[in-house]
Amino acid sequence: MADNPYQRGPDPTQSSVSASRGTFATAQVGVPAGNGFGGGVIYHPTDTSQGTFGAVAIVPGYTATWAAEGAWMGHWLASFGFVVIGIDTNNRNDWDTARGTQLLAALDYLTQRSSVRDRVDPSRTAVMGHSMGGGGAMYAALQRPSLKTAVGLAPFSPSQNLTTTRVPTMLLSGQNDTTTTPASIVNLYNGIPSSVEKAYLELTGAGHGFPTSNNSTMMRNVIPWLKIFVDSDTRYTQFLCPLSDSNGIRTYQNTCPLLEHHHHHH
Repeated sequence: MADNPYQRGPDPTQSSVSASRGTFATAQVGVPAGNGFGGGVIYHPTDTSQGTFGAVAIVPGYTATWAAEGAWMGHWLASFGFVVIGIDTNNRNDWDTARGTQLLAALDYLTQRSSVRDRVDPSRTAVMGHSMGGGGAMYAALQRPSLKTAVGLAPFSPSQNLTTTRVPTMLLSGQNDTTTTPASIVNLYNGIPSSVEKAYLELTGAGHGFPTSNNSTMMRNVIPWLKIFVDSDTRYTQFLCPLSDSNGIRTYQNTCPLLEHHHHHH
């Protein structure tokens, strides 16, 4: 699909998707509170020669801050060719629905008012979150079906199921997570309609905090998923269809071949 206008970066390899940096140099800019969410940090490629990039908004878990929990992944994701906004919530105790609403506010701020809005394609946006924030990402997808994808990292979704979602969804669980058990996340996964692309990964030996520090097992699978759905970049399906590196992955379910299959539903 060499004519894909959204494709960014060189042809990927197993070693490139497993690296802790992609090929794009990155920079960051702080975001003050207000604008419907608790502020945060934008991470973006510095290259303006290749056109705009897709966007990913990320929210941490219950009582957590972006700086403490999510900042490790900001430059990492941006270096693969995304504009990332990692957010804090208006209140650290905000529930899943509030977190989802704030993810959407953050995307609107990023694409419409931020200092890097000219670098972002407002039609290609995604959400991701951990724990209560993962439930927030699911809520955001239900509220805004135009999102390209939603990623739930050990998601806790007390306020909704996914039986009406229309957004491609990747869910990750930790084998040893007693807060959001693999069984609870499989239950969410099984609710996603058969017409919607989805993937589920259970990380071997992982606890509830697996997304809160440098996690290459998570990233080498999340990055291809984001590339496939945010950038329509079929160069990355080789890593997920089938799973190209099962190290650290206890269970994997999917709707491969993903993008090609997805088009049959339109």
